[in-house]
Amino acid sequence: MARIFITGSTDGLGLANARTLLDGGHEVLLHARTRDRANTIGDLAQQAAGIVIGDLSSAPETHSVARQVNEYGRMDSIIHNAGVYLSPQRIATPEGHSRTLAVNVLAPYILTALIERPDRLIYVSSGMHIGAAADLTDIDWTQRRWNAGAAYSESKLHVSALSAAVARHWPAVLSNSVDPGWVPTKMGGPGATDDLALGHDTQSWLAASNDPAALVSGNYWHHRRQRTPAPEVTDPNFQDRLTDTLAELTGITLF
Repeated sequence: MARIFITGSTDGLGLANARTLLDGGHEVLLHARTRDRANTIGDLAQQAAGIVIGDLSSAPETHSVARQVNEYGRMDSIIHNAGVYLSPQRIATPEGHSRTLAVNVLAPYILTALIERPDRLIYVSSGMHIGAAADLTDIDWTQRRWNAGAAYSESKLHVSALSAAVARHWPAVLSNSVDPGWVPTKMGGPGATDDLALGHDTQSWLAASNDPAALVSGNYWHHRRQRTPAPEVTDPNFQDRLTDTLAELTGITLF
């Protein structure tokens, strides 16, 4: 039995991961943005180890989430699932960051730094990261004209590179990123063409399986198959420039 924390686990892929892992006999710690969101999952809350509360677009609340997780004790695996998709405009967080950057990149970075180090880390990415701009001079979109698709794609390039950087710097931790596909969740919308079950399967497998194929690190996955990510993801120079930038934005040095 593994102890697993999943961000954004009150709906969509995160909720599907939680159900799968609980059904598999694992101990799952859930996360909700608000207490009201936590109250929507009914009986699942009774099966879970607990629910931590915090809005990941807020740096103080993200710090609080990390503290709450650490109070439960060390996790075996963490699935960084929470994310926001296509924001029609640049929505500023309380700290002035783009909400897309804050939730999709800064929060996983902060939680990776502040939560006691687990055995496995899984970061939910997207195939949209391929072709995203690799220029790190304005990742917070304070100078450029807002482009929702580009901002989302860049955020997934960054979180994929973060996952690979963790694998490089922390060899004792299995760190991987996953493209779940375009699935019909609230985020993906009803027109999504990929399979919801396959969309969450790889994350659960990487988090808890003892299959030798799952006990690897530094890879980018789609439906339990390793895929080739954008070249920047596995470029140590890009990884280091990214983590330096995230350290400046958050005030936290990861490596």
